[in-house]
Order: sequence, then structure tokens, then C-alpha cells
Amino acid sequence: MTAPARTRFAPSPTGYLHLGHAFSALVAAGTAERLGGEMLLRIENIDQGRCRPEFESAIHEDLTWLGLTWPTPVRRQSDHFADYAAALAQLDAAQVLYPCFCTRAEIRTEIARSPTAPHGPDGPIYPGTCRNLGATDVADRKARGDAFALRLNCIKAIGLVGDDLFFEDAMQGRHAADPTKFGDVVLARKDTPTSYHLAVTVDDHLQGITCVPRGADLFEATHVHCLLQRLLGFSTPYYAHHRLIADANGQRYAKRDQAATLRDMRSQGLTPEDVRALLPPLP
Repeated sequence: MTAPARTRFAPSPTGYLHLGHAFSALVAAGTAERLGGEMLLRIENIDQGRCRPEFESAIHEDLTWLGLTWPTPVRRQSDHFADYAAALAQLDAAQVLYPCFCTRAEIRTEIARSPTAPHGPDGPIYPGTCRNLGATDVADRKARGDAFALRLNCIKAIGLVGDDLFFEDAMQGRHAADPTKFGDVVLARKDTPTSYHLAVTVDDHLQGITCVPRGADLFEATHVHCLLQRLLGFSTPYYAHHRLIADANGQRYAKRDQAATLRDMRSQGLTPEDVRALLPPLP
């Protein structure tokens, strides 16, 4: 990774930030500072049903309290659905998308019928029920108003760009990417016109992110992101998947753990220095 680096901290406003978020933000900021660059803050709020404005305001308050700064304006994903639509149009033109009319219940039923259904990092892989629907069938179902998601035809996409996909990670070095382990991921739904995979890939490109520090729980997702980057003609940033922060019982912190939120710690009189002392050394 070359200097200067542009990193990002990209929380979702679905709850208050906790110690795990603090560690990730400090890693991003520390990496940028060490390499003479800058950290950007991004609000990942495509899930309009769960994201709330009070949590978004609290993100700014907590990070400022920790002593972190970032350039403005802050990119909010919900303000940029047109960017994701443009990326979807590019993928559609490459003929690597297909409409999936299956409900979640139908997918579960189909998977249950096959005890040998392949599993990926997120659980059973979509069995490809709608992958080979004929054009007439698709047109008829759309004309009826049937709801559908847009899925990435993973095998077809790899055939288009080649299988020499890889990414560099600070903890694990050069790593071959295998997006097939996720199968045909959803890239957009009717109620959410983009997915996490597509949105972060587009955002990182448009914001010029050169290094992506994030939790180890997102390591596997990078396999999909590498494929999307190649399909869309984007460069692949350097990654730094850091350790996850756990409580005294060894459980990773989650937004439901109210006692571990920065907001609660601040109300109890803890200082930013106290919070930093609770965290392991930055990588």
C-alpha cells in the first residue's frame, strides 16, 4: 500500500456505536494518519426501514467526542441511489444480471428439498431457480407485476472477466478471490434499489478509497466485491480486515449491547482516553 492513503469508516445508523465501532474507526483514522492521508466518514443507510436519524446524529457526536475528524460533506448512501442504478445498468448491459421472482420462503423450501445444497459464508446458497427462466416467462411475470430481485449470475460474470481475481490484505497477504462461495448474490430489490455489496463497491470507487480497514467478519464479502470491481472497471483497494472486539465473555460487541455503547460510556463520565484504554493496540 502506497502513501498517501484514503481510508473510510462506514457505519450504518441502525443503533448506537459501541466499542467495536470505536476500534474500527480508530484503525481507519490511524492508518490514514500514518500514511499521510485522510479518513472519510460514510453513512451506509440503504436500509431505510432500520436506519434512524437519531442514530445518524449520534455517529457524528460519538466520533467527534473520540477526537476524530473527516472531510465534509459526508456521503450518505440514500442520497446516491442514482449512482447504484448506473452501476446496475452497466451490469445489465454486460448481461450478468437476471430477475429472481422467488420469495424467501420459496428459497428456503427449495433448499430444504436438497440435503446436499451448497453452503457459503452466509448460509445456504441460492439454488439458481430463476437463473434460466425464458424471456417470455420473465416478460409475463413482470407484466403481472410480480415482485423480483436482481441477482448476479456469478459463473457467467467470472467467465466474462476471468478467474484471476485476488486482493491484498494487511493481515493475510495476497488472497485469491472466489465469489462462487456466495453464489448468485442479490444486487437490488424493489424496496431497496441496491445491496450492501453493490453500494460499497461503487462508493469506494467514487470516493477514491485506497485502503479499506474493516472487521474480519467482512473478509469473505471481499470475494464478491473483487468480482464487482472487475466487472465495473474499478481498481481493487488494499484491505485491512482487523480483529473483532469482544466482551469479557468472548462475545463480539453488537448494537443490542447497550452497556457497551459510546453514548452510554460518555454519560457515565468516561473520557475518550478511557475508551482507548479499553481497546487493544491498533494494528
